[in-house]
Amino acid sequence: MSLYPSETVDRALKVTLASCRAKKERGEKISCLTAYDYPFARLFDEAGVDILLVGDSWGMASAGLENTLAVTMEEMLIAARAVRRGARRALVVADMPFGSYHVGAAPAVENAIRLVKEAGAEAVKLEGGESRAAVIASIVGAEVPVMAHIGLTPQSVHRQSGYHVQGVTQAAADQLLRDADAVQAAGAFSVVLEGVPRELAAAITRRLAIPAIGIGAGPECDGQVLVMHDLLGLSFRPQPKFVRAYAELAQQVRGAAEAFRMEVEGGTFPADGESYHLPKAASVTLPAAR
Repeated sequence: MSLYPSETVDRALKVTLASCRAKKERGEKISCLTAYDYPFARLFDEAGVDILLVGDSWGMASAGLENTLAVTMEEMLIAARAVRRGARRALVVADMPFGSYHVGAAPAVENAIRLVKEAGAEAVKLEGGESRAAVIASIVGAEVPVMAHIGLTPQSVHRQSGYHVQGVTQAAADQLLRDADAVQAAGAFSVVLEGVPRELAAAITRRLAIPAIGIGAGPECDGQVLVMHDLLGLSFRPQPKFVRAYAELAQQVRGAAEAFRMEVEGGTFPADGESYHLPKAASVTLPAAR
């Protein structure tokens, strides 16, 4: 029972860490989409998506960057604030950008707290397994929930020599199992498995008590996440095999913009009905036409 019955959000419907864990225990799948602004956050929230991830993928999907490494804390704060305004039911998780948690636990905790305190995020996500366990534990110790991210970690694009499926050798698979155990032991409430063979992802999902959210990791994961631009057909990059586009908005947007341009050039927009007129009783003297 809620101690605060006057809350505007129905807490029975609000997605929380506990409800995500309960979904895993019941065998129900968790849905997660990236969001970077108010309109899409509101639409995804109204559609019943469980988790809205304010991803540093914003840098590639919205800003046209080559990778996610240049995304800053200030940019993440702006995006997270916008998403939080649009979300009522969904759990809002904000990515910690490259450099915000790599130089020690103290700055990592400070940056995680900023995402919660200044932007309204309900949890943060960071990349890395065993190597980030101590940082995860420190952030969790500061009362900030953490979603871990292992496998293909985009912030490690240089070390991993690009974007490749991970865990395809025995040594690499064993390391991913250790990574999964480490982030769970450190207190992460869930973990993203990216670019992991289906069989290995299934084994990790069964092994963990916390939800495993897949992206390019097969259907046995406890849930799935997609980048919104991939979902909506708004990406201009070659798509990996795990992406399924549920709409093709690029063609519709381009068509709408072209129709607007043609009507402006043809003088048919705006029409008289889309224009304002002086009131009949107005006494306004206008200059004569030249």
